[in-house]
Amino acid sequence: MVWGMFSWHDLGPLIHVEQGLNNTTYLSILADQVHHIMLMAYPSGDGFFQQDNAPCHGACIVQEWFQEHEGDFTLLRWPPQSPDLNPIEHLWDEVKRAIRQLVPQPSNLTELDSAIHQAWCQIPHITFQHLVESMPRRIATVLKAKGGPTKY
Repeated sequence: MVWGMFSWHDLGPLIHVEQGLNNTTYLSILADQVHHIMLMAYPSGDGFFQQDNAPCHGACIVQEWFQEHEGDFTLLRWPPQSPDLNPIEHLWDEVKRAIRQLVPQPSNLTELDSAIHQAWCQIPHITFQHLVESMPRRIATVLKAKGGPTKY
């Protein structure tokens, strides 16, 4: 499994997660990677961090960590049962398309990991900037649909 993040400014690191994303692994990613990146990108604390409804995101230790760091950035609340509007899914689609076009295809996990990282680094800035800029529109669409289906 690979975990990644991005902002309007840049792509974040890709982190290889060996045995699935559990509460403690996610907390380590937040503390060791996300916090530093958010402080650097948004030194005045005006950044937003979005996560989806993965079980580890709602863990008590994770929620406590966000409460301890609430002045550093804002956690965008994602209601349960909401449509999946996480824009990073579009970036994962870009990575998958790039890997599908490789000849030859990766033949082992090391080659696949390398291909994922290479595809990630080649995503144009305009792609993730448009995704960030689309968030107000996406949220308005979800509100208008009262949580029902949307085109996203």
